[in-house]
Amino acid sequence: MFDGKMKAITFSYDDGVTQDIRLIEIFNKYNLKGTFNLNSGLLGREGMLPIEGKEISHVKNKPEDVKHIYDGHEVAVHTLTHPNLVNVSDDEVFRQVEEDRVKLSELCGYEVEGMAYPCGGKNCDDRVADIIKNNTIIKYARTVDTTLEFEPYGDLHQYKGTLYHNAQWDKLFDMGEKFLELKSDTPKIFYIWGHSYEFDIYPERWKKFEEFCEMMSNRSDIFYGTNIEVFKHLNKQG
Repeated sequence: MFDGKMKAITFSYDDGVTQDIRLIEIFNKYNLKGTFNLNSGLLGREGMLPIEGKEISHVKNKPEDVKHIYDGHEVAVHTLTHPNLVNVSDDEVFRQVEEDRVKLSELCGYEVEGMAYPCGGKNCDDRVADIIKNNTIIKYARTVDTTLEFEPYGDLHQYKGTLYHNAQWDKLFDMGEKFLELKSDTPKIFYIWGHSYEFDIYPERWKKFEEFCEMMSNRSDIFYGTNIEVFKHLNKQG
């Protein structure tokens, strides 16, 4: 159970971009918790991403602002410089993960123990997951794959979330309603992930996502936690 409850909802957002600030304001308004996966080697970098014929801001938050911006939420590893770990050596996998973890821990003032794999497509495999599991204190690492189910995925070091908000936006509210109605005697997790800059592709989604957050909030039968909080409760039952 999650602090005496059978259902938990958690969010995970990648890249450490300035749009996280607006997203966190929404989370805080509705007492929701998120995990934010940062590349410490890219903090402060400015840039734009061409997406669907638009130029979307992809400006990374500055290192000196990380502790303040993400206060009350979880900061997690996204590697130093965002390579696809499947394509690098064992030593480089370790360096990218552990150096990022140590730097983020220093910035946040607590031990960072979570992770999301960078890049899309095939961004992890058994080799990469085993290196992280056996050589670091990382407790979980999320992939880009989703299940569209609430059953907790079995492998915490190649974890599959429930829903990717950008590509599966049309399913977000339906899944939310199903989760609210769900009665279960076993633990269930609604795990939503994405990138906060993706809301700028379709600006009307900022308001709709806030409506979703309000819909999901303040339910007595749901545990609201960061990724690490949810998984630590889950592990206590294993």
